[in-house]
Amino acid sequence: MAFGRPRKLFTEAELYDYAVGALARRMRSVAELKRLLRNRVEADTEIGKTLVELIVVRLKDQGYLNDAKYAAAFSSYRRDNEKFGRMRVVTDLKAKGVHGDVIEKAVSSVYDDVKEENLARDYLRRKRLQKPKDKDQKQTARIFRQLMRAGFGSKTIFTILKKWDVNEETLTELENETSEASH
Repeated sequence: MAFGRPRKLFTEAELYDYAVGALARRMRSVAELKRLLRNRVEADTEIGKTLVELIVVRLKDQGYLNDAKYAAAFSSYRRDNEKFGRMRVVTDLKAKGVHGDVIEKAVSSVYDDVKEENLARDYLRRKRLQKPKDKDQKQTARIFRQLMRAGFGSKTIFTILKKWDVNEETLTELENETSEASH
């Protein structure tokens, strides 16, 4: 089944209805909504650009569009339901076009009272990852990388691995890998 190009909307009322419908399906950042709306108008024309900005301002005034609320809701959802670490949430919000100051405030308010090690353990339980078998370097490295992708700091990950009695040789190799990757 082939999908055609989205139908261009030319009136403010049509574009507004489309935007409200998009926000009704799920919360979006200002940048995400602008991207969606640009696909629905002649974005390269002055009228199209003005129409998009007009709709965004109107939605902000009505309280339907607010990056601060979006970032706070997104952060708490990712922490509570998906058990992601702080760095992952910051990266995801940046990808969604939220401004850095807004991200910092939202993520700080959500993650400041959270103990990262407990959150990482919750993530491991959610993913059903268990302590690696004795001297299984591959499994240890896999768990380490998965926790890094989930947004946890290497200090927290090493704390968990040390409590699991992972051998020092494996830990040293992982430390070298992370120090090489950061340079």
